[in-house]
Amino acid sequence: MEQCDNRIDGTAAEHITETAAEHITRLAKPRRKGILSLVFSRTAIVVLLFAIQIILYVVIYGYFRQYMPGFNIATEIFQLIMVLYLINCGMDTTSKVTWMVLIALFPIAASIFLMMTKTDIGHRKLKRNVAKQIDLSRGELDQSDYVLYKLKESGTDDLNHFLNLTGTFPVYDNNEVTYYPIGEKAFEAMLESLRGANKYIYLEFFIIEEGYMWGSILDILIEKAKAGVDVRVMYDGMCEITKIPYNYSKLMEAAGIRCHSFSPLRPFLSTYYNYRDHRKILVIDGHTAFTGGVNLADEYINRNSKFGHWKDSAIRIRGDATQSFTVMFLQMWNLREPGVEKSTEFTLPGPVAEAWTDKMTDSVKPSGYVMPFSDEPLDQYRVGEIVYIDMLYRANNYVHIMTPYLILNSDTENALKYAAERGVDVRLILPGIPDKKLAYSLAKSHYAALISAGVKIYEYTPGFVHAKVCVSDDVKAMVGTINLDYRSLYHHFECAAYLYGNDCIADIEKDFEDTLSKCKQVTWDSIKGEKLFYKVTGPLLKVFAPLM
Repeated sequence: MEQCDNRIDGTAAEHITETAAEHITRLAKPRRKGILSLVFSRTAIVVLLFAIQIILYVVIYGYFRQYMPGFNIATEIFQLIMVLYLINCGMDTTSKVTWMVLIALFPIAASIFLMMTKTDIGHRKLKRNVAKQIDLSRGELDQSDYVLYKLKESGTDDLNHFLNLTGTFPVYDNNEVTYYPIGEKAFEAMLESLRGANKYIYLEFFIIEEGYMWGSILDILIEKAKAGVDVRVMYDGMCEITKIPYNYSKLMEAAGIRCHSFSPLRPFLSTYYNYRDHRKILVIDGHTAFTGGVNLADEYINRNSKFGHWKDSAIRIRGDATQSFTVMFLQMWNLREPGVEKSTEFTLPGPVAEAWTDKMTDSVKPSGYVMPFSDEPLDQYRVGEIVYIDMLYRANNYVHIMTPYLILNSDTENALKYAAERGVDVRLILPGIPDKKLAYSLAKSHYAALISAGVKIYEYTPGFVHAKVCVSDDVKAMVGTINLDYRSLYHHFECAAYLYGNDCIADIEKDFEDTLSKCKQVTWDSIKGEKLFYKVTGPLLKVFAPLM
């Protein structure tokens, strides 16, 4: 590794290095691997402090149980109260079963854990600030009555009315949507769009990891920041455990790039860490946006995939709908900005306000309707799940889905089965090589029930499917970050674009069919011949699926 001589804002860029072979720009030294580096890492210290807190709680509980008369009676009353609460709350049935099993096995520990998750311990501030940002931003995006009229005349459904309840994101008609069936193509399009940025670049990604992909983007971001472009980057705080160092946001700031991490790991027990920012958003100058499954790390463009060929996808939107993704980003960004709790208005940054008044210089070939939407886990709406279910219930001919994970509750499983049973061609493409064997076991635990109902399931033999795509009847599609599993549908911040009547829907369906040709179909014979590990672990883990 050799150091670069370039300076940033008058400060020597001591952390910026390049690999001579590929000229990969890095802000941090490569992380050391091995047991010693893990033992002496900040993550190990945080985990140790977590363990000390748990041990302390156990000791306190043991003390009270031994020396306080009536404590056992009090704990049994508490357990009964939590069971009654569980029976009467609005939780989905599958999750209730999981909690009932846990309380039966570990009465007090599970009851306390349930109380913690339902009393918002540790994330009340986050919940309050997210709701406030959504409310303050409601006036920033205008819904065209003419677009709604045209949408109604086209005979489509009223899903847009529901989505507007959750975040007030309009439906747009002046957009050109391009579908990228593989991460490499999406990456090339991102680089091209980034090079043309003049006013602002906002990136929000679940994973950022230094390497060829991120280094190539980083080069452009540093150059644009020097030229006065408003460059902001957000990533999920869990990246700091295995992907990048804890001070990475400071290294980004030193390079002229404003940066936040979402929910960084702190040495305090809290349900706050259960909610992760799983979104992938890139917005440029108010006219171009990207979303999909592709994160900013090399496996997403097949440079170092450990799970065979990495099949991913993304879309680029050029036109008015980009404004919704800009507001989504700023809502999340503002959660880490000083004074957000005291703010009384949602103010667009200068470069954003300026960009929205400009006309696009490039020609846009609009088709159909685009409705970007976000899903956050702290309100009463299960937006991603409802969109999947709505598409299944309204389909006439087919629903084709690609997803890396299949961990279903009863509502989603019943929707898949019911659509197939009424004659809709329901097909699922899942990985042939898993990245997480336990999640793979859970997916397989659903196979028999789905196949019995007529759902066709396929596994991608070349490797791992990470695309999150749902397409129906040649007229509807959803592309974004939402997996068919509990974490995406219940616990993560997610985003997607709901498409209706767009030209690119034909490309999405073609990609599904092309991918299908590289898959093997799951049959009763393949289920019977499955490995013993999957046969045993799947049904066992299914009881605890809502917590995974």
